[in-house]
Amino acid sequence: MCVNYTPTRRDQLVEKFAAIDQTGDDWRPEIWQDYAAPFITHDHLKRRRAQLGSYGMIPKNKIPAGVKRFSTMNARAETIGQLRSFAQAWRMGQRCLIPLQNFFEPNYETGKAERWQIGVKDHSDFAVAGLYQGWNEEDGQQSFSFTQITINADLHPVMRQFQKPEDEKRSLVILHEQDYDAWLACPHPDLARQFLQLFPAEQMWAKAANLDRTSAKTKRPTTNPSAFQASLFDDE
Repeated sequence: MCVNYTPTRRDQLVEKFAAIDQTGDDWRPEIWQDYAAPFITHDHLKRRRAQLGSYGMIPKNKIPAGVKRFSTMNARAETIGQLRSFAQAWRMGQRCLIPLQNFFEPNYETGKAERWQIGVKDHSDFAVAGLYQGWNEEDGQQSFSFTQITINADLHPVMRQFQKPEDEKRSLVILHEQDYDAWLACPHPDLARQFLQLFPAEQMWAKAANLDRTSAKTKRPTTNPSAFQASLFDDE
């Protein structure tokens, strides 16, 4: 499952995604759980708009004290309508686009986990299918969070390279550009499932990626280097 990705650039929100930029603050060059990143929805006039949300459907600060943290960065398509973390947003049509440059997965073909980077072949930014959630804050403002939807990829020529050999292979749902508005506006969850398809392998690239531990802006906050290494290859 994807736990780390490179988000779109600000200029691409308008140029590539034709979205009204309502994000306000900047975002980091790599996104991990609970980091703020842009997501795109329709406004009441069916125009695309980009806002900032926290990566992971249930942010850390929304989990009650004493409740064990669980990951909601990825929502499995097979159970998205049943699991409490995602079911209401799925039924209510709270679908979004999550704009990316590329994303990361662990490759074990050498016998140990190696960080790989995956994108689309024209190297343009693209969007994956997601759900979003709104939260009412104590100051009267509203915040947002989002999750990425994943599907089985056991037979996909690109995505079957990733995760541990014995594990099921999964993929983010890369949407075709012509389907962006149809995905956002789809009136019924059963109809929305038609968009949850694997992206053509011949239109994707994948390569080994260097792990840059030198930039405080890109690495996850931790004081334990081994914890950072383990978190990069967490299986969701």
